[in-house]
Amino acid sequence: MTRKELITISVMLLSLAALLHFAHYLIFHDAHHVLIYLFGDIAFLPIEILVISVVVDRVLREREREAVRDKMNMVVGTFFSALGRPLLDRLPEMLADPDEVLPALAIAPDWDAERIRRARNETAELRLRIRPTADDFEDLRQLLHEQRDFLLRLLENPSLLERDEFTELLWAISHVQEELGARGDVHALPESDFHHLCGDVNRLYAHLVREWLDYMMHLNTRYPFLYSFASRTNPLRPDADVTVRE
Repeated sequence: MTRKELITISVMLLSLAALLHFAHYLIFHDAHHVLIYLFGDIAFLPIEILVISVVVDRVLREREREAVRDKMNMVVGTFFSALGRPLLDRLPEMLADPDEVLPALAIAPDWDAERIRRARNETAELRLRIRPTADDFEDLRQLLHEQRDFLLRLLENPSLLERDEFTELLWAISHVQEELGARGDVHALPESDFHHLCGDVNRLYAHLVREWLDYMMHLNTRYPFLYSFASRTNPLRPDADVTVRE
């Protein structure tokens, strides 16, 4: 709405109010009664402003934030379909302590949101330790190179500003992609460089697992049918089976 339109509407509303009060006076010839109602309405105006500016505005803002979060989770879902899941597929073989970590990540269809939340806390305490090999580096380099354009499009999405953790994940992936892309033969790296890349991959997977658990918790709460499929095909669950058997 332009300033001119706002002024026009304001003048029209004030004129209408004055006209209605004048009509009230013409009909009942009681200026005292008109003034009582006029000052009563003016006295109640601060309360109306409080309700509209604080309560209603907060409700509308929360609905707007919820809509943004839903759109953001659609972006996250697209990410896991194209890149997140292939990265998770490689995690079990790179874990230094799979028997300790994987049971906490074996999300199944019968898990509720609270159990997934506990898994997230347990995983944070365990602190994932990734020990990739040179072959793992080569596989990651190829996967990230194939998804380079997709990753760039995600980084250009303005909705990412609403989700810092996911943004950190994308930056971690982008960094690993650049590091591996700049290397030649990863099988001939010196030990110092190899450990440097291991640190970058550890950072990537720490963000990835946290974001994946948050996304699974969101699906469990809001979209049970999507959660059912995601949990039945959980790449971190040894007995995962897409077939519905119950």
